[in-house]
Amino acid sequence: MVAAIGIPLAVAVVWYGGLVLVALVCLIAALGARELFDLAERSGTRPLRWLGMLLAVLVPLVTWAVAGPLTERLNSLEAFVAGLLAPIWLWIPWPLAAILLPVVVLTAVLLRRGPQDRPLAAAGVTLLGPIYCGLLPSALLLIRFGGGPDRSWGATWLVLFPLAVTWLCDSFAMWGGKTFGGPKLWPSVSPGKTRSGGVAGLVGGVLAAVLFVPLALAPAGRAFPLVHAAVMGLVLSVVAQVGDLAESLFKREAGVKDSSALIPGHGGVLDRFDSLYFVLPVAVVLYRAFGVL
Repeated sequence: MVAAIGIPLAVAVVWYGGLVLVALVCLIAALGARELFDLAERSGTRPLRWLGMLLAVLVPLVTWAVAGPLTERLNSLEAFVAGLLAPIWLWIPWPLAAILLPVVVLTAVLLRRGPQDRPLAAAGVTLLGPIYCGLLPSALLLIRFGGGPDRSWGATWLVLFPLAVTWLCDSFAMWGGKTFGGPKLWPSVSPGKTRSGGVAGLVGGVLAAVLFVPLALAPAGRAFPLVHAAVMGLVLSVVAQVGDLAESLFKREAGVKDSSALIPGHGGVLDRFDSLYFVLPVAVVLYRAFGVL
């Protein structure tokens, strides 16, 4: 039921683009950072929760500001918002300002955490929140705004390409693991995953990529060679499984099965987007390497 409602809604938001899509990514960043900090606190580390969540939300906003010419992406509401923020966008060199992130976090840790509060761990997790939960999913905005204007199906399908590869990879991995069983892939990190499931996931990802091009990208005028699609599908399928295992490692340390119970049947935001956190930035790199963006 969640997928039946969520997937069409997500497609609509990606198609619409603009500030609506940015707001969705900001929400995902905030919720993901909150879950990450919850996991850290279960392990005995106390990150600076509100600072980390604020910085995680700022990352997609900054990405929106620098992803392309701002004036080309504005409707009336967005123009009003951009007008309020224009002095900030125009006068702050955001890529350079990013190097101040550790300064801000470490200063806050100095003021709020004593030697007995594990300040090194607190600083590390607080810094990880904006990077893992804010920066990585912001790659979706680079694909969407780099792929075309708002209300563009071509740009929408470019965003959905790595998502479809990830989803089919995950489905094939689950099917392959249950059907063939066999040795575990990485039992200390994810006891349920098998090597046969991992291989099946690679097959599913490549199949999704090769089918997606003629079925979705070609009608929208954004097709690229199937050989490139197969390579991208293979790479993204590997990366998707690595991203899933990375989040599983965090959960094993915290001793929990799901990052939260926010999404019925799916767990939390980290559980739903763990693979995509890794897939989306790699998809940007592959799109650039193959001249798609």
